Amino acid sequence: ERFEAELEFVQALANPEYLHYLAQNRYFDDNAFVAYLEYLQYWREPSYCHYLFFPQCLRMLELLQSAAFRAALKRADFKDAIFRQQHWHWKYRASWPSFDNVTST
Repeated sequence: ERFEAELEFVQALANPEYLHYLAQNRYFDDNAFVAYLEYLQYWREPSYCHYLFFPQCLRMLELLQSAAFRAALKRADFKDAIFRQQHWHWKYRASWPSFDNVTST
């Protein structure tokens, strides 16, 4: 079904290796593909985004609207930098203090 296919594709955008693959294989040079990425912005809406398991894919979807970002993804060092930023976030975000028990006064 279309919903599942688009959900899977949007979540795949969270993977820097996949983005690099798309760039290397010139998908981002295709105007129809770029238009499809713009169409997929509807996943940012609350009625859709709650289905996403990898919310960072929404940031990538946003960044993919930039021609400069799409061009930079052809470079392995840029792909690696994105991966390092994601890894840092995953590694250290979990250790940030929790404010669940804080009450407002």
